Amino acid sequence: MDKNTDIFAETDIAILRADMLRFATLQLRDASLAEDAVQEALVAAHSGGKKFQARSQLKTWVFSILRNKIIDIIRERVRRPTQSLTQEDGSVDELDELFDENGRWRKETQPSDWGQPEKAFNNNQFWKIFELCIESMKENVARVFMMREFLGFDTTEICKELDITESNCWVILYRARASLRLCLENKWA
Repeated sequence: MDKNTDIFAETDIAILRADMLRFATLQLRDASLAEDAVQEALVAAHSGGKKFQARSQLKTWVFSILRNKIIDIIRERVRRPTQSLTQEDGSVDELDELFDENGRWRKETQPSDWGQPEKAFNNNQFWKIFELCIESMKENVARVFMMREFLGFDTTEICKELDITESNCWVILYRARASLRLCLENKWA
C-alpha cells in the first residue's frame, strides 16, 4: 500500500492500539479475545482504508470496526456459553438500602454534587476510574451493562443473546448503574 492510501500514515498506531485494547478488554473481559478483536479491527481498517472518507476521525472509524468485532465475538460466545446468568448476578443488597419504600433516594445516601460532569467526560483520569469501576463489577453484570450502554444492544437482544428474562435484565442494569454511581462517588468525587 503506498503512502497515499495508508490511512495510518500520520497516526501513532501504538497509542491507537493501546486504546483499542483497553476498550476491548473492558468489553470482553478476556485478554486473548480482546487482542484478537483489536488485531482483526486493525487489519480490516488497513485493508479497507480506501473506504475511509474522513467524514469522521480515523480513531472513531477504527473504533466502530472494533465495536462490530466485539459484538460478533459476544454473539458467538453466547451461542456457546460457558456460564449462565442467574437472578443472583443482579443482586446487591446494599444497593437496595439506598432507596426508601417509594424508590426515592434516602437523604443520607443521595448522590453528591459532581459539579460539571461534561468536564469529567473529557478527563482521562475520570475514564481510568470509570474502567476500574466497571472491572470491579461481577463479570455478568458488567457484560449486560456494556452490551446495553457501550455496544448499543437493545434490551430484547440482550435477553435473547444471554437467555435471561427482560425483568432480570432491567434489574441487572439498574444495579449496575447504581453500583457504578457508588464506585464513582467513592473514587472520583
